[in-house]
Amino acid sequence: AELTAISNIFGLVCNVNTFDTTTINYTTSIAVSVAVFTWFYTSIAGLPGSLVTDKFQAWLMFILIFILLLVACTNPANQLTKEEFSVASNWTGDGAMAAVTLIIAVLCAEMFNQATWQRVWAAKDVPAMRKGFAWGSFSVFLLMMFFGIMGMIAFALDPENYLIYNKFYYLAFFDLLAPLSQFWHIVVLIVCTALAASTVDSVQTAIASCVSSDFIRYGIPDKWATFITRVLLIVINVPAVIMSSKRFDVLGLFLVADLVCATAVLPVFLGLITKDIGAIPAPTELGAFLGIWSGIVAVLVNGKVLGFNEAVNPITGEVIATGPWSYFWLTNSTQCALCGSTTMVTFIVTPLVAGFFTLFFSKIDIRLRGERARKPIFLMAQPEEEAKNYNLVAKDEQEEDGDIAMEETNKSRDEVA
Repeated sequence: AELTAISNIFGLVCNVNTFDTTTINYTTSIAVSVAVFTWFYTSIAGLPGSLVTDKFQAWLMFILIFILLLVACTNPANQLTKEEFSVASNWTGDGAMAAVTLIIAVLCAEMFNQATWQRVWAAKDVPAMRKGFAWGSFSVFLLMMFFGIMGMIAFALDPENYLIYNKFYYLAFFDLLAPLSQFWHIVVLIVCTALAASTVDSVQTAIASCVSSDFIRYGIPDKWATFITRVLLIVINVPAVIMSSKRFDVLGLFLVADLVCATAVLPVFLGLITKDIGAIPAPTELGAFLGIWSGIVAVLVNGKVLGFNEAVNPITGEVIATGPWSYFWLTNSTQCALCGSTTMVTFIVTPLVAGFFTLFFSKIDIRLRGERARKPIFLMAQPEEEAKNYNLVAKDEQEEDGDIAMEETNKSRDEVA
């Protein structure tokens, strides 16, 4: 999705028609450039390199965005009255539903974002992690407010063309920059490239860490694990570039990933419950597995109830997919990918169904298999000491034993005293 977005942005700013099949080589070359460059420096420097470049890119983005804010808002062509702005700043039901959908979708996806968990692992301590997330969240909030307000101004300047889809809502910010000189267009491309590279290199290092850590647990030497991981990253980037050349709707691509994550978010993270809470059982591995499949079935049933049998790009009219699985594309609204009550309901129902059936099947699993149900079914080949870090039940028991021993020691000391 990131490679698709940066390719389309370059086409838009450079006046290249991204809906024309003759320009595929142009947009593909942009995707290849970003993928290769980020792979190059992350394969050499790894996570530290990603963290350093993230800091540099963040400062660069905020400085350039502040400059763009001043330039875009002081341009006479972008001036508008209070009455004109009120056209774009209305509260609507469609907007509220899109907001609910967006919050749930992003939350589900970010829970599985290994780049975020890498930064949790790399944090100096818990206070530093909390401080970093707090400042990061505030910075993202400001950035999103900037793009949102700029988009509203662009819509207010020309609402008719947006309503009849001669212009697209998600490109409104770039329409606002159209009257500016070529120099400012180059600045925009630098900002967008920094944004894309920041995300792509984080994803690449996250994939590398997951794969290499598994190799090391299997006993593969560090050097070989690093080499194999770098090669696999190249292999993974190839289909990503190919998919970006197909020019799918970026929001649609994100929503597919978000919906897949929604089927698994509660089954996976309910696993943090290691003890039964009243009638609520601590989820078992089999229960979580069946819970994920329940979430997938919920999506398919939702599509069946709606009579959904093919996903069609609302802009180009191209058929993206057919059959029951096509509902994962969520092409429910011609207004925007996030819009509509059906998409919102899907994102509400799917994780709830998956979570409920995780607990339901876990309860049945415990009834049928007893305490064996609480033990892992699939075991990784890894050192015993390291394996303890992945067994939350054993870890809790070990901490409890330590607490009891500490209490007994203190009690003995008090008696002696």
